[in-house]
Amino acid sequence: MSHPALSDEKAVSGPEPGVPARDVDVAGTGDERMQAVGGEKGKIPLDDRKHPVTMDQASLPDGNEKRMLADEQLARQLQDEWDREGHQPSGFSSTALGGVTARDDKGRDQKQAAPYAPPPGNPPSSSNQYIQGSVHSRHTRSAGHARPHTNEVIEAGKLRAINEQEMQNWLQRLQYQYRIYNSEIDPEHESDLPCSCPVHQYMRAKWARADTQDRWNAAVLYPGERAYNSNRYYNGTSLFSGNPYQYRTMSPYAPFSNNPWGPKVPSAKYHATWISQTIALNNELNAKAQKAIDAKEPNVDIWNDAPLDQAMSQLGVSDKPLASAGAASQTPGPALAKSKISKFRQSIGIKSSEERQVSKLAKDVGKGRGLRDSILDEEQGRWPDEQWREIVRVYQEKTGMAKKIAHLRAGQPIQYLHLLRAGFFEPIPVAWATSNSNPLKFSIEASSGWRGITPTWRGYEDTAEERLYWVLNHREGSVGTRMKPDFISALDMARERMATAVEPPPEYYDDGDVCHVQHTSKGYSKQVMPAPFQAYDRPETAADDTMILLDVSGSMDFDPQRPIYDRYLVTGFGKSTQPKNKDVAKAIIRRFTDAMMNHDHATKGYDLTVFSSQARYIGTVNHRNLDSLWRTIEIGGGTRVMTGWQKVKELHFKKHSASATHHPVYGWQAGPQTPILRLLLLLDGEATDMDEFELDLLGLSWAHVTIFLIGVDGCPHHHRHANELQRISDVNHHVSFVDAQGNTPERFVTHELLKRHLGYDVSLQDFKEMEIPPLYSE
Repeated sequence: MSHPALSDEKAVSGPEPGVPARDVDVAGTGDERMQAVGGEKGKIPLDDRKHPVTMDQASLPDGNEKRMLADEQLARQLQDEWDREGHQPSGFSSTALGGVTARDDKGRDQKQAAPYAPPPGNPPSSSNQYIQGSVHSRHTRSAGHARPHTNEVIEAGKLRAINEQEMQNWLQRLQYQYRIYNSEIDPEHESDLPCSCPVHQYMRAKWARADTQDRWNAAVLYPGERAYNSNRYYNGTSLFSGNPYQYRTMSPYAPFSNNPWGPKVPSAKYHATWISQTIALNNELNAKAQKAIDAKEPNVDIWNDAPLDQAMSQLGVSDKPLASAGAASQTPGPALAKSKISKFRQSIGIKSSEERQVSKLAKDVGKGRGLRDSILDEEQGRWPDEQWREIVRVYQEKTGMAKKIAHLRAGQPIQYLHLLRAGFFEPIPVAWATSNSNPLKFSIEASSGWRGITPTWRGYEDTAEERLYWVLNHREGSVGTRMKPDFISALDMARERMATAVEPPPEYYDDGDVCHVQHTSKGYSKQVMPAPFQAYDRPETAADDTMILLDVSGSMDFDPQRPIYDRYLVTGFGKSTQPKNKDVAKAIIRRFTDAMMNHDHATKGYDLTVFSSQARYIGTVNHRNLDSLWRTIEIGGGTRVMTGWQKVKELHFKKHSASATHHPVYGWQAGPQTPILRLLLLLDGEATDMDEFELDLLGLSWAHVTIFLIGVDGCPHHHRHANELQRISDVNHHVSFVDAQGNTPERFVTHELLKRHLGYDVSLQDFKEMEIPPLYSE
């Protein structure tokens, strides 16, 4: 699809980004100059061995400089510089042959590009047109033989990923060692003098990454912004570091320590003040940054050349010759004086108002065309063939971002290019799911200068959370701005939710529940009742594939503990009398599989996958083999749900590969006939990559996920995570969740899980029939 305002001659107008234009380029675009071959009238040929290079006469200097340019030696030098910039040799026209190796005038092999197919200028009504139109001639290439695409953000991300996860783990170990239970607080060293304490060792490791931080900030910086780096030794703490958090927020530590010889301990009073100041400063700086970049967007349509050319022609400066001396003698005195003043202003380089308008418009046009070329280069580099573009188009439609992305490309191209380089408009690559560090695991630390991607990056924990909320804020149908709740608001809302807990319905009581068998405490804990079930997703069918994904991280085997808060600071933990999370999860899996087997008569059972830091397929689980399979499960490690999710997807598509396709970067892509995957996910807290998981689910229509969140009785952390899952469930009807805390009423939980897993309201009578243990036949 071609753009109505772009011709083939203007496909590569202007110099390449980052390459300064040469004096000989003032007459027009590169293709217009290359089309001047042939010695037409009004052109001055520059002899270059066999083939002449011709240029517009108007573009050459006057007088002696024009005669100097005619010199053969200088002409050859200009031609050599032109060739070194990567343009075509002078012996060929600008029309290229796709995939054909030709010989230039010096006998060298030259790979010709494919015919130009310009993109649409104004964003079309559908993203399909936009994605398909991103092909252009300068970088047309075969996907099978192309080098991996890269840009500044990708290269800076590779450098940062080398030890990003190591630094995060190091910080967590220090926080645990110094009894700091709030993830937003960094330990402070015991002395201002250099020493070998663990905190100073960590500080030196941060200083060693200062150059990495500078490179990352340079890659994600918006025009006009200034970065700061508080991790650079001797500069990070100076008054001239440019860090607004340094002198506008206080420390979460008290100014004087009760134990001067021991490690500093955060103060609840100072921590609350520090949190409030940080939140206010985040909001202020985010608003300023968004306003500033909006003002820097081009005020011209970079995708439509016709209005620009018309405006330039209307603002053209008159090139009429000055009047002769005789005529000047007859000119009245004031007019002659004005003419002399004008000549004097021109002689010292002062432009007239009309000339300034022309210069400003030409500058805007040049920047716009350079920005347009950069966008086209990046689109073609990221999505080199039709398969890539179709996957991206489907992803944008499924996430509901197609119209917003088209709007950004048309009216806010600077921000569009920025997010495009960071991969905001395409699915998450499958390789990221199992890597220890990837561009969605990078920490965002406004207080020390580690920047995010969007203009309003301050306040997010990492780049995954930032991207998730950007998508939520820009989906079709979203009302207002769905901002991430700040720390204080999130904790207050968690406490409000916790206060709504009530006694569970008595008809679900069962002496066989784990809490009653283990006699941890009397009765059930109060539960937050789920909202009445509403069927959003389509109901389950016989072709659907049911699987179970279980969290087996170390916390599943911990003795349950709840945090003790002083305002917003966690000062310790208290024991909770309830079963371990692993015992509750096993009981729910047993009840769920029994009910499902009575429902769909799948006597073989359901695939069970477990995950912690890595994922492992356990086997097909049913009532008979649950105990034996459970003994093979090893509990321990972190909570990386994306590893388990990737394993589940692989199992699902191995079963149904005939109806799906596989992409080398984005992985399996479901077809129209691919059965729905219905997944039961059991968690006991927030996974380290939960935002990535939720982001991935936004772009899928072939998966329905029901989450069971197990929590500690009276724990604000549990209810804060439940609120986050509720926000995701509200915007993505393929995701639903049920949570329980403390002594869990297992029958009640199983009934609510079945409603959401099957996609229709299961009556209590139907549930009672489904939960009877099935009869097994060999």
